[in-house]
Amino acid sequence: QVQVTESGGGLVQAGGSLRLSCAASGRTDSSTALGYFRQAPGKEREFVAAVSESGSITYYSDSVTGRFTISKASAENTVTLQMNNLKPEDTAVYYCAVGTSAFRLKHDVKDAKYWGKGTLVTVSS
Repeated sequence: QVQVTESGGGLVQAGGSLRLSCAASGRTDSSTALGYFRQAPGKEREFVAAVSESGSITYYSDSVTGRFTISKASAENTVTLQMNNLKPEDTAVYYCAVGTSAFRLKHDVKDAKYWGKGTLVTVSS
């Protein structure tokens, strides 16, 4: 049984910062990359960022590149998403996911084998 636990999130003004954290525990087998997706009301779930098992390879969506940073310590199944210069359009429920590779998480949401319950991020204008 794999458990994915998220923390962080909340309410922040535009231009502010928030940090999300995620920990995956249990037997993940071949799923070793970690990433974040988000879903805004009335929209489909979309990729945000992902990091490889070693922590050395990262991918971002175009909308967050330069503002968000995902990081992971090697050999640990924990990841942090630092979100800076937040915009109202970043408002969404953010989900942590465990997949087989950071590249696959970016290009195929079906690669995410395990999901957290989600944490709400609200950015006010």
